[in-house]
Amino acid sequence: MINGAHVIIYSRDAEADRTFLRDVLGYPHVDTGGGWLIFKLPPAEVAVHPTDGAEKHELYLMCDNLEETITELTGKDVEFVRPAEDQGWGILTAIRLPGGGELGLYQPRHQTAHNL
Repeated sequence: MINGAHVIIYSRDAEADRTFLRDVLGYPHVDTGGGWLIFKLPPAEVAVHPTDGAEKHELYLMCDNLEETITELTGKDVEFVRPAEDQGWGILTAIRLPGGGELGLYQPRHQTAHNL
């Protein structure tokens, strides 16, 4: 039935963000024509959190060792928008995309579902 998920990042500079995903993060991709790249993402999982405010969706990349990942990405001139913070359930930071958006990055301390 359902065999995947398609995530869309809206950007003020889509070309720069596509280049970032391709060249900096090294994600494999297909070109659907005219430079319109669609990227293969790492395995994923979805969680549903309660809210009393407006409904929204967020995207976070996950890693096994945040300290090593920060070092590697800093070496590629990636900007971090805030220092890593221990949230209890994981260690969280965010990176700045070239188009101006933020992309969450964390090292989970909870059991993950993406390899089930």
